[in-house]
Amino acid sequence: MSDDLYGIPTLPELLEAVQEWLDEQSGHSEPGDRWAFDARVAANILAMAGRELELGAEHRRRHAERLAALGVSDDRALAARIRSGVDRDESRRISAALRDAVDDRLAVCDPRRLNSS
Repeated sequence: MSDDLYGIPTLPELLEAVQEWLDEQSGHSEPGDRWAFDARVAANILAMAGRELELGAEHRRRHAERLAALGVSDDRALAARIRSGVDRDESRRISAALRDAVDDRLAVCDPRRLNSS
């Protein structure tokens, strides 16, 4: 029996099943077919939702740790800190934290873009 209150299939499994069905259906249509395009968009959205379900909690935890290490509580406070002026060392630490945050976001929204450069 699953530890999840809702049992099986799990939410990630449901999202994946619908995504795969949409991918399959969009492959059976003619090029330029509006439904096929919409199905691919919907499949991509479901894939992003699934990745956020899988990775989001860990990404949020790491982001909070990065912000705390910079001495700020949230992104707005970080933006205010940057606007107020930072020295070279702090600028490097902020840049590293922002690169890590971008990598985490890319892992959810478009993992193919990670390390593509």
